[in-house]
Amino acid sequence: MKSARRQARELVVQGLYEWQLADSGRAAIIDHLATQPHFMRADRGFLEQLLEGVMTERESLDQRLSLLIDRPLTQVSPVERAILWLASYELAHFPETPFRVILNEAIDLAKRFGGTDGHKYINGVLDRLVTRERPEERQRPVARQKIS
Repeated sequence: MKSARRQARELVVQGLYEWQLADSGRAAIIDHLATQPHFMRADRGFLEQLLEGVMTERESLDQRLSLLIDRPLTQVSPVERAILWLASYELAHFPETPFRVILNEAIDLAKRFGGTDGHKYINGVLDRLVTRERPEERQRPVARQKIS
């Protein structure tokens, strides 16, 4: 079963997609997302924080991302752009969430909703973003668990 935060991230990507294509407001997007079957299992507070944050900070997110991509952000598919916005916002504003969790979630979202190789593009861009935004965390070794 998916965690409440994973459910929220999926809904945020759907909401950001709608925002790009229909230019809907935050309240209308939340109302539409509330009709989705897994809405009740999502962490609603987290969902609203992410959606509001990305919508408010889109221009600064675009500026940071544009330094790391190989084409204008407007040429990135709306799904992949939504995932990049979500992950870059989360990297900047949720330092308690390990960057590896954010990257894995973004890659999984891209595999589920994006184009055929979109997850590879997302991984490459976010890997460069982590190096810029969380260099200390990037350099820490991964804790290995002993498997019995």
